[in-house]
Amino acid sequence: MNRLGKKANETLIEMALSADGEECNGPETISTAGSEIPSSSEGLSSTETTLLIPEHQVSGRKYNLFLKRRLRIDKRHQSKDSIFFRDGVRRIDFVLSYVDDLNKEWEKKLERRKEFESNLQKAGLELETEDKKESEDGKIFFVKIHAPWEVLITYAEVLNIKVPIRENDIPPMVENPLDCVLFPLRLPEKVMHPEPDYFTAPFSKDKQELYLINDESTFFSPSMRNRIVNYILTRCPYGTEEGKKKFGIKRLLNNGTYTAAYPLHDCQYWKKASDPNCDSERYTLYMEWARFLRFYKEQPLVLIRKYYGEKIGIYFAWLGFYTEMLFLAAVVGLICFLYGLFTMDENMSSKEICDPAIGGEIIMCPLCDRDCEYWRLNTTCESSQYSHLFDNVATLFFAIFMGIWVTLFLEFWKRRQARLKYEWDLVDFEEEQQQLQLRPEYEAKCTQKKKNPVTQEMEPYLPLTSQAVRFCISGATVLFWVSLIIASMIAVIVYRLAVYAAFASLMENTQTLQPISGVLTPQLATSVTASCLNFVIIMILNFFYERIAIWITDMEIPRTHMEYENRLTMKMFLFQFVNYYSSCFYVAFFKGKFVGYPGAYTYMFNRWRNEECDPAGCLIELTTQLTIVMAGKQIWGNIQEAIVPWICNWWGRRKARNNPENLYSRWEQDHDLQTFGALGLFYEYLEMVIQFGFITLFVASFPLAPLLALMNNILEIRVDSWKLTTQYRRPVAAKAHSIGVWQEILNGMAILSVVTNAFIVAFTSDMIPRLVYYYAYFENEHSPMSGYINNSLSVFLISDFPKGNEPKENPENFVICRYRDYRYPPDHEKKYTHTMQFWHILAAKLAFIIIMEHVVFIVKFFVAWMIPDVPADVKAKIKREKYLTQKILHEYELEKLKERLCQGDTRATEKEFIATEGRMELSRAM
Repeated sequence: MNRLGKKANETLIEMALSADGEECNGPETISTAGSEIPSSSEGLSSTETTLLIPEHQVSGRKYNLFLKRRLRIDKRHQSKDSIFFRDGVRRIDFVLSYVDDLNKEWEKKLERRKEFESNLQKAGLELETEDKKESEDGKIFFVKIHAPWEVLITYAEVLNIKVPIRENDIPPMVENPLDCVLFPLRLPEKVMHPEPDYFTAPFSKDKQELYLINDESTFFSPSMRNRIVNYILTRCPYGTEEGKKKFGIKRLLNNGTYTAAYPLHDCQYWKKASDPNCDSERYTLYMEWARFLRFYKEQPLVLIRKYYGEKIGIYFAWLGFYTEMLFLAAVVGLICFLYGLFTMDENMSSKEICDPAIGGEIIMCPLCDRDCEYWRLNTTCESSQYSHLFDNVATLFFAIFMGIWVTLFLEFWKRRQARLKYEWDLVDFEEEQQQLQLRPEYEAKCTQKKKNPVTQEMEPYLPLTSQAVRFCISGATVLFWVSLIIASMIAVIVYRLAVYAAFASLMENTQTLQPISGVLTPQLATSVTASCLNFVIIMILNFFYERIAIWITDMEIPRTHMEYENRLTMKMFLFQFVNYYSSCFYVAFFKGKFVGYPGAYTYMFNRWRNEECDPAGCLIELTTQLTIVMAGKQIWGNIQEAIVPWICNWWGRRKARNNPENLYSRWEQDHDLQTFGALGLFYEYLEMVIQFGFITLFVASFPLAPLLALMNNILEIRVDSWKLTTQYRRPVAAKAHSIGVWQEILNGMAILSVVTNAFIVAFTSDMIPRLVYYYAYFENEHSPMSGYINNSLSVFLISDFPKGNEPKENPENFVICRYRDYRYPPDHEKKYTHTMQFWHILAAKLAFIIIMEHVVFIVKFFVAWMIPDVPADVKAKIKREKYLTQKILHEYELEKLKERLCQGDTRATEKEFIATEGRMELSRAM
C-alpha cells in the first residue's frame, strides 16, 4: 500500500505573528511558537493529554520554502469562493467570526479572543484572519482554522475514529429480481456509493503504516476534520473569570465574543466548485437529493453520511424507511375508505335517518336548554352518510392491521438500523466520547470534585441536594405547563358548550345559511371552529414551552450530552403528547359519554350542559378534530421549515447577492445562512414522532391518516434536504448508531395505540351497538338492521322537563322527543333507567376490547419474535470483518517483531514472538 504520511517528529508549518503585532485583527495571523496541547487542568482529560502532539521546531529551510511558495500566489487573482487558505494548499476546516464593536465589553472580548486563539495555536491548529476591510459589509472579522496532519492523527486516536485498512472482499448481496422494476427509482452508482467499501479499524498513531493513507490531505474526510476541530474548540480554555476557569466556543458565542462558529460547505449548491481538488459534494446532494422533482428517487445515504455525519444520516435513513412503510398503510387505508364510499348507499342507518317517513317523523330533544328548539332527525342526513365513510366494518379491520403494521415497521427498522451500523462502521460504537464525555457546561458549573471509581481521576460532580432541588423545580415547571394545557382544553370545551346555542339560533334564523344547513349543522360548525381554536392554542403553547423546556434542562445541568438530549426529549415529548392529543382524547373517550338524559342532564361547573354526540355517533367529530390538527401541524411545520429560513436568508443577502464571486467569499456566503443548531434534528424527530402518534393512536377514526402522512413525508424529505443543503450552514458532523431514545418512545406509542384503537372502535364508533342489535335485537329477519335507529333512541315525555330547562317555544305542541340512549320509556315502571340492552352493549364493548387487545398483542409479540433484529448476512459480515481486522493487526505486530529481531533488538523476546503468533491462532479459531 502507498504510504505518504509524515513521521511523528516532522515539522508542522505554522503561521507567524503579523508584523504590526495586533492579535487576531490583522489580515493574517502566523505563529512560530511550538505546538502544545493544553494540560488536563485547561479543559482536556488525562486520557487526551497522553496523546498530545510533541513540540516541533520549524525547520528554517522548509519555512523559507513555504514563504516563497506563498509569495508566488497573487491574492488579487485568487477567488474568495475557496475552501483553502491563501496559500491554496491548507484546507479551511472551521471558521470563527466576530464584530469588533467598541462598547464597554470590547476590551474583555478582545482579551478572551487573544487567549482563546493563542491556546488554539498551542493545540496545533493553524489560523488565518480576514480583516473586516475584506468582508462584504466591512464589519466582520473571519478567523479561518486549519487542522494539520499531526493534530488530525492525534485526535483521531482520542476520538477512536475508524479508518480504512483494506478493501472489503466480501461479495455483494445477490441481485434483487425487482431491480429492473425499481430501476427508475435508483440513483447513479457514483452517487449512491461515491467510494469503495473498506474494512476499518480504530486509528493509532503508532501504526500509521497499517492504514490506506494515499494522500494526507484527503485521508480524513471534511466531516471528520470539522468534528475533530469542533472537539478542540469546545474544550479550549480562554482564561479565568470570577475565580472559575472558562473554556469552550459555546460560552464565547453566548457572551458575544464570537458571533458564529461553523465548518464550510465545499461549494455553492447550484454549481460545482472551480477548484479540481474540491469534490463538490454539496452540489451533488442538491442535484440528486434536495430538489423536489427527485421525490421518487432513493436517498444517497452514503453521501449524506459522508458530508453531514452519521447522526444526520441516520435521521434521513429512518425518515425514508418510515415513508416507505407508510406506503403499505396508506394503500390499505385508502381501500378501507373506498369501501365506506362504495357502500354508503347501502348503509341502513343513514337510509332510515334520511327517510322522511322515518327520520322526518322522529322529533329529537333540544341540544341545549331554553334557546334550542326541537328538531327532526333527518336534518342530520348528510352528516350520517359521511359518518359511514369512517364508521364501518373496514374500520375494525384497519385498526387490527395498523396494530400489526406498527410492529412490522419497528422490527424491520431494527434490521435496517443493524445493516447501517455495519456499513457505517458503528458496530463497536457504544455511544462515542462525543456523547458520553462530560459536557463543558457541567465541568464549568460543578465546582466540587470527587474521584471516579473507574478511572481513579478527580472529576466534577453535582451534589445530591443540588440535584434534588433542581429536579423539584423542573418537575414543578413541567407539571404547571401540563396543567396549563388541560386548562386550555377545558376552556375549548366551555367554548363548545357556550357557542352551540348561538350557532343553532344563527343557522335557523339566517336565510342565507338555509341551503347549506343540511351539511353545516350546528354540531359540525361548533366542532370545526373549536378544532381551529384548539390548533391555534396548541401552536402558542408550543412556542413558549420549547424555550421553557430548554431553560429547565439547562438548569438541571445534565452530566453528558446523551443525558441532556434524553431529558430534553422526555420533557418535550410529554408536553407535546398532552398538547396535541388531549383534544382528540376528549372527543374520542369523553364527549357524549356523561350527558345524562332530558330532565336530568349533567352540567360542567353547574352552568354548561355537557355535549352530546351526533345521532350517527362521535366518530365523525373525532375525524374532523384529527384532520384539522394533523393537517394544520404539517402545513405550519413546512412553512416554518422552508419559507421562514428562505426569507431570512434572502433578507440577509439582499446587499451581497449582486457582488461578484471574488468579493463575496465562501466563508461570508456561509455566514449569511441560518444556523442548524445542536437541537435541529431534535425538532425533526419530534415532528415525525407526533405524526406517528396521529396515524397510530387514532387511526381507527380516520383511515386516510397514513395517506396524508405519506404525502407529507414525501414533501418533508425534500424540504429537509433542501433547507439543509441550501439554507443552513454546514452542521458539525456527529456520530450516532441509532435514533436513540426515540426508539423507546415509538415502542411505547405502538403498545398504547392498540389500546386506544380498541376503545375507539368500542366506545366512539357505533359498530358494537349495531352488531348487538344485528344478532340479538333485530326486528326483521329479512333486513336485520332495519329499525336500528328507532331502537337506539329513547323516548322522553316533554312535560317531564324541569321548570326553567324546557325550550322557550313548542309551536307544533310536541308531546314526546327522542334522545340517544338506551333507557326505559316514561310509561315504564323503571322509567328513564338503563335497559338491559344497554348492559348487553356495555358487556359486548368490554369483551371486544379484551379480545382485540389480546389478539393484536399476541400477533405483535409473535411477529417480533419471528423477525431477528440483525440480519443473518450482516452477522456473518461483522464476524468476517472482526476476524480480518484482528488478523491484519496481529500480522502487523508480528512483522514488527521480526524486524526488531533481525535488527538485534534485545527487547523483542522469543516469548513476545510466541504470544503474538498465539493471538493470531486464536483469532483464526474465533
